[in-house]
Amino acid sequence: MNEAETRAERIDPKLKACGWGILEGSKVLREYNITAGKIQTGGVRAKKLTADYVLVYKGIKLAVIEAKSDDLGVGEGVAQAKQYAEKLQLETTYSTNGKEIYSICMKTGAEGLVADYLTPEELWNKTYAVQNKWREKFSAIPFEDIGGTKGARYYQEIAVNNTLEAVANNAQRILLTLATGTGKTFIAFQIAWKLFQTRWNLKRDGSRRPRILFLADRNILADQAFNAFSAFAEDALVRISPKEISKKGSVPTNGSIFFTIFQTFMTNNPERAKYNSEVASPLAMAAEPVVPYKSEQYNFGQYPADYFDFIIIDECHRGGANDEGNWRGILEYFSPAVQLGLTATPKRKDNVDTYKYFGEPVYVYSLKEGINDGFLTPFKVKRIKTTLDDYIYTSDDQIIEGEIEEGKQYVEADFNKIIEIKAREAKRVQIYMDEANQKEKAIIFCATQDHAAAVRDLVNQYKGRGGLKSAHSTDPNYCVRVTANDGAIGEQFLREFQDNEKTIPTILTTSQKLSTGVDARNIRNIVLMRPVNSMIEFKQIVGRGTRLFDGKDFFTIYDFVDAYHHFADPEWDGEPLDPESSDPKPPIPPKEPKEADDEGGEKEKRKRIKIKLKDGKEREIQSMMSTSFWSADGKPISSEEFLNNLFGELPNLFKSEAELRTLWSNPITRRILLEKLEEAGFGKEELTTLQKLIDAEKSDLFDVLEYVFNSDIKPITREARVAAAHATIFALLKVGSKNSFFSV
Repeated sequence: MNEAETRAERIDPKLKACGWGILEGSKVLREYNITAGKIQTGGVRAKKLTADYVLVYKGIKLAVIEAKSDDLGVGEGVAQAKQYAEKLQLETTYSTNGKEIYSICMKTGAEGLVADYLTPEELWNKTYAVQNKWREKFSAIPFEDIGGTKGARYYQEIAVNNTLEAVANNAQRILLTLATGTGKTFIAFQIAWKLFQTRWNLKRDGSRRPRILFLADRNILADQAFNAFSAFAEDALVRISPKEISKKGSVPTNGSIFFTIFQTFMTNNPERAKYNSEVASPLAMAAEPVVPYKSEQYNFGQYPADYFDFIIIDECHRGGANDEGNWRGILEYFSPAVQLGLTATPKRKDNVDTYKYFGEPVYVYSLKEGINDGFLTPFKVKRIKTTLDDYIYTSDDQIIEGEIEEGKQYVEADFNKIIEIKAREAKRVQIYMDEANQKEKAIIFCATQDHAAAVRDLVNQYKGRGGLKSAHSTDPNYCVRVTANDGAIGEQFLREFQDNEKTIPTILTTSQKLSTGVDARNIRNIVLMRPVNSMIEFKQIVGRGTRLFDGKDFFTIYDFVDAYHHFADPEWDGEPLDPESSDPKPPIPPKEPKEADDEGGEKEKRKRIKIKLKDGKEREIQSMMSTSFWSADGKPISSEEFLNNLFGELPNLFKSEAELRTLWSNPITRRILLEKLEEAGFGKEELTTLQKLIDAEKSDLFDVLEYVFNSDIKPITREARVAAAHATIFALLKVGSKNSFFSV
């Protein structure tokens, strides 16, 4: 029998005899897709990881079965059975050929032949030795599919279940670590949904629905979460804002799911206005020892400490759980609540306090896993160096403003903060606009808000140039700035940018604001025009491009500032030693969000130096670009490896460059080769994408194929080929004429 017949005639009856699909609450999932298949060029995906059977009881996946034909030995499926169980984090897995059943316990390592599958009750009791009523209540509530539009991916399901298992076991602090773009807000929604529907609360008596708080540090994150929780009844959701608190004179209490930012909670309570006016500054007030920060001095203090049952802290590595964080006091004040931290960054030396506060994560899903599973988009990096990456003043340049330090070498970190050279930024904008497809959505990260404004203007001035890649846009909002200073209009621009149906704005410039939390799926280019010194921030910036979108096979990072070296940093994989402990400090009221900026501050800043290069000097700025390819775990790899990761193994249709040249020179064999390539999944669209990947859009397809099979042979442009042919023809003509002369 083949595998399908073996399943129908041998395996299915055996499962039924053991109660699967018969006992109430039991279910057998067949052909269960675990992964989506890694993204390959032209919209093609690698083969999905698919389990033949998954056994479900009381709403929880308990075991996986790998089936083989009865013509094969039972051992043929063991490796796959273990792989699937490891992926799904299941304790029990089976391999079977219908005649024999091989059982494996991933927890104890015990394995061997068995007569039958465990029944649903037996498998439940094996998996959960200690029974828990809340575990069963949580699992009895199905995942909310939001009107059938969105099902939970396997890792999202594991994250939700592991979190709720921790809640059921009375954990007070819980941490989830998942890469940017993997749907942490969706996971938070599903957790809140199950808590709400089961009427779980701190008393754990089911007497009332829980009060859940979603805390972020940026309004856009709180707003996105508020919208993502729309499956809840409208009167259950409350968006806490300073405006509403000021209007009503108190914090809202008429709801179940509350959304706000730390800064709103850290705003002074209006009732304390008289007292606040008597202190020197908000900083002094927060640090004043005689006024405890666990008080109604701030908005959060208007709620009783045990008011919230469950608190979700988004991007928790950015302050709330940090011993030095401004907002740690809020979490300590609401310590009776169960607190769930969400972070996109693994344990590193600059966020170790987060892990110290919450403990080890109950689930980790990395960028590498997301790309390999096909749930995140792969990327490439273009390094760009110019002859004006650093600068030493010479007397032929004009100082427009400020005081120059003669002999000083101004480096990347100084530009647009200490010194400004407009021609330098114009050259960088020109390089990007000439290289990229101007119709593709992009975010440009700048040094300051002033710098972001300048780059915005330069992009709008240059748009429409660049030949075939130009935007041809006359819209004045082709490129806009979105920073803290842009307020409501910036938020509107961002919403329009996030709308995949809209093409304007096409490019956003920013400094800090968009480095995290922006769910814009069709971003094709990330442009770095400012240093990125934190590995955490670098990962988050990369995360702006990893989200999936139809037709998006990869995205590109244009790196003007050598940020690429963060990829090769040991921090990408290594774990730091725990730092020396420090005492928690009371909170300090922050502003939302802090942008690297230009004017103001407690001390008067020195005027930024502005330089105008001498006439003609800006035309002398040279640039060099190299494309680097990176594996999903941040390791540099060859372009061939990267292409193989996208395409899978290219068909072995010819053995050498010489054979390719022979096939290509004949129109008939060339057509046959192209037909075979198309049959193998490498049609016109895929080959066009391949040309883009290796920067060979001006080269013939022959040169591209030759390069793929031998990366030492760089593709030449059509113009270069014609020029070389002309030179050869004229040389031959010259030789021919000489020979004719001597033969006379």
